[in-house]
Amino acid sequence: MDFSKFLDDDFDVKDWVNGVFKTVQKDAPGKVDGHAATLVMKLQLFIQEVNNAIEESSHQALQNMPRVLRDVEALKQEASFLKEQMVLVKEDIRKFEQDTVQSMQVLVEIDQVKSRMQDAAEALQEADKWSTLSADIEETFKTQDVVVISSKLTSMQSSLAMLVDTPDYSEKCVHLEALKNRLEAMASPQIVATFNSQTLEQAKVFVKVFMEIDRMPQLLTYYYKCHKGQLVTVWQDLCQSELSLDRQLTEFYDTLLATWHSQLQWSSQVFKNPYEIVTVLLIQTLGAMVPSIPVCLSTGMERAGQEAKLLTLLDLYETAAHFAKGLEAAMLPHLGESNLLKVGELVTAVYGSYRPYQLQYGELEESHLLIQISAVPLERGEVMDCVQELSHSVNKLFSLATAAVDRCIKLTDGLGMCGLLKALKALFTKYVSDFAGTLQSIRKKCKLEDMPNGSLFQEDWTAFQNSVRIIATCGELLRQCGAYEQQLANRFLLTAGRYLSDSYSPSSLTGIQEASATDRRSSTRNPWQEYNYLLKGNAAEYASLMEMLYNLKEKGTGNSSLLAEPRSALTRLNQQAHQLAFDSVFLRIKQQLVLVSKLESWSSSGSGETLTEALPTFSLSPLEYITNIGQYIMSLPLHLEPFVTQEDSALELALHAGKLPFPPEQGDDLPELDNIADYWLGSVARATMQTYCDVILQIPELTPHSTKQLATDIDYLSNVMDALGLQPSRMLQQIVTLLKTKPEDYRQTAKTLPRRLASTFAAMRRLDY
Repeated sequence: MDFSKFLDDDFDVKDWVNGVFKTVQKDAPGKVDGHAATLVMKLQLFIQEVNNAIEESSHQALQNMPRVLRDVEALKQEASFLKEQMVLVKEDIRKFEQDTVQSMQVLVEIDQVKSRMQDAAEALQEADKWSTLSADIEETFKTQDVVVISSKLTSMQSSLAMLVDTPDYSEKCVHLEALKNRLEAMASPQIVATFNSQTLEQAKVFVKVFMEIDRMPQLLTYYYKCHKGQLVTVWQDLCQSELSLDRQLTEFYDTLLATWHSQLQWSSQVFKNPYEIVTVLLIQTLGAMVPSIPVCLSTGMERAGQEAKLLTLLDLYETAAHFAKGLEAAMLPHLGESNLLKVGELVTAVYGSYRPYQLQYGELEESHLLIQISAVPLERGEVMDCVQELSHSVNKLFSLATAAVDRCIKLTDGLGMCGLLKALKALFTKYVSDFAGTLQSIRKKCKLEDMPNGSLFQEDWTAFQNSVRIIATCGELLRQCGAYEQQLANRFLLTAGRYLSDSYSPSSLTGIQEASATDRRSSTRNPWQEYNYLLKGNAAEYASLMEMLYNLKEKGTGNSSLLAEPRSALTRLNQQAHQLAFDSVFLRIKQQLVLVSKLESWSSSGSGETLTEALPTFSLSPLEYITNIGQYIMSLPLHLEPFVTQEDSALELALHAGKLPFPPEQGDDLPELDNIADYWLGSVARATMQTYCDVILQIPELTPHSTKQLATDIDYLSNVMDALGLQPSRMLQQIVTLLKTKPEDYRQTAKTLPRRLASTFAAMRRLDY
């Protein structure tokens, strides 16, 4: 039998028994009991064998135990003996040190003397070598072999390093420098020729020679001088050509960019730090240009007229910006290998010429915008033409304002926002002034200030219709102003917002410096993106800009107040347009009302006076002036209907933003404010009643008949108001009460009415009050 399965880690008794009996049940089902007896006997024998094996192993282990104990004891004795020996050795070492300390001191001193003697011998050898080299150097110079001469000078330089403490050390230094100068002067024609011809192998030789004699900066000076001279010559040839200044700059910048690529490829095979060297070459070239870029810019700006000054500047700046982007793209993959300080100097050299003009951007933009807006006509001969020009001017105004934002971002990268806002303020101020002047001109053309003589009444709604169109224009101004303001905030937060550090706080005076320090610590610095002309040029304006951007970021661009003043000015303009429309409606009413106090019928006593005194009031008819007014007011809803039916968002915006004179009296519960047409109708009605009351108070005298006539006129007007759903004013109601009161009841009725009003009408009616 195979008993190896008993050794398995996952041995299972049931599985083993089932497996053993499985074969027997198949082959001989009747022999299962016999097989089980045999299997039990085999297991018992196997158990007996295992017991015997265990007993034998235990017996052997017991026999081996004394020998192990003896070995352990022996090892312990040997360890103790080793310990004693180490103590004895330590004692011997200590005793040896005590006995030989003096001898060792002597040996140390002797070694120091030996070292000094060796140093002195080497110094003497170097001094002798210096003398030998000094004597041979003249012969070496006669060979004109730069490599051999530089080798001799290098040896002399090494010798001189050993002679620092000699009395004539400084003289030897001067002598060596003179020899180096002599070598440099001798090699300079070859160096210039090498750099001009771009001979690679010869250039490598000179680099090796000049590095050995510590004259690498002088070699680079020759390199810069050669290529700088060639580039300056190219610039001077361009200046003498017939090309415009922007084309001259474009051509030269293209040459510089091509030089960057070609010289970088060549320098990488010659110098150790090619990126820094080519960067310095461009810096020196830009600084050596004759005439310089600032001079060219000044000349170009002077030649440009006042209208084209800003556009000329933008064209010139675009050439520099295009060149800068090309250089940045070329440098970006290798910024980690570049000297970032030198890259920063190159950025300043490219953009620095434009900084004075960038700082003046606000003034330049304001002058440009004022010239442009002055060319937008608002005043025309006919009123209709004026209204048309006012309507067309809205898009022109905001086209100018949008173009100004584009120019600001192109020229200043958003840093000129403060200057732009001042320029926009001047633009809107000029426009609002011209608009208001045109409104005044329209008033005169519509004769709203004149009061024609005579009682001829003619309805003319042309002025009102034109005024409504002007109000719609004002609404378009307000709508576009709101949209433009949000667009302005969004664009500046997107462009100039990158200058705003996350740690910036308006309350922190060091917020700007902290942000700069954070940027410097950044591992991904890019001097082309960090250029900031405003921070150094005008720190106060930069602080204002940061605070403005911070507020935009915190409050959101939808709640900005960048154009608060222009928006207020446009709101006032809308108010003036409302006043114009109101006056154009009310003029006809006012023309009739001014005649009231001058009517002779109030104080005349004709032959029918006694007869009419006995007639009842309802037998009298209202006079012509009040019927004209009544009919005019009744026709108002027809002309105010466009306010309700017309789908014009600009007109609706303007009407809700504007305010009319003669608002509802306090305490009146009127729903008219929810309906623009009702609001206008109510305002005209209240103006009519107020003015009517004022002219009634100017009547010098009322006869009994004229008293009844005036009461009839007022009743007619009140009926008109009722028909329109309006209430007569309190004062008009009080006046009609005083007019209808009989003389004998006057004193009693007057007690509940204002004293001054009662006294005035008592005097008119010649009543004893």
